[in-house]
Amino acid sequence: MKIAIGSDHGGFRLKEEIKALLTELKVDSHDFGTYTTDSVDYPDISRQVAESVAGGEYERGIIVCGTGIGVSIAANKIKGIRAALCHDVFSAQMSREHNDANILTLGERVIGSGLARMIVEVWLKTKFAGGRHACRVDKIMELEKV
Repeated sequence: MKIAIGSDHGGFRLKEEIKALLTELKVDSHDFGTYTTDSVDYPDISRQVAESVAGGEYERGIIVCGTGIGVSIAANKIKGIRAALCHDVFSAQMSREHNDANILTLGERVIGSGLARMIVEVWLKTKFAGGRHACRVDKIMELEKV
């Protein structure tokens, strides 16, 4: 699996911890920035990660900001993206199993690194259930055409 990862300044430290986790798990990843805690605009990072996932260069993405809200909103503007903001393990599991989320967003100022690690691990390991959920995901994707 190939993962695109990115953050703004408010999520930089947690992004770095997640990158270390991905290395531990032997998951290939590419960091789209930011690379310091200097202020940057989160829509720019979200767009880069989301476009790389939507374009098929990466299977999934992880984006971190202070709350996870802004990066989630921005990523979901990109056609083909289903970004899910998750601050607990159950939501992370369901975002994959029921919604086939292809981007996980997290808030560094909301959750600690221990919980973030658990969320990321579950999100990476959970497969889309398909079945009755597939038609619902299809309906979500149809909304892009409206």
